Amino acid sequence: MSKSKSFEESLDELEKIANNLENGDLGLDEAINEFEKGIKLSKECSEKLDEAEKRINILVQGENDELKEEKFIQSEE
Repeated sequence: MSKSKSFEESLDELEKIANNLENGDLGLDEAINEFEKGIKLSKECSEKLDEAEKRINILVQGENDELKEEKFIQSEE
């Protein structure tokens, strides 16, 4: 059973694949294989981000010094 890669490892590998494809030095078959790997890595990264987003909560000091949990909402600045 292989160890699951971290988000950062997957993202680094995805960036390397993108650079290899952009250079245009790969043959057609190799480029297609790299593209397929890139698509899989992109999906894995997206799933990991979705999981992280669901888990992120911010504890906010409420009235009467009670802690309440709120979902993280990213502001668009």
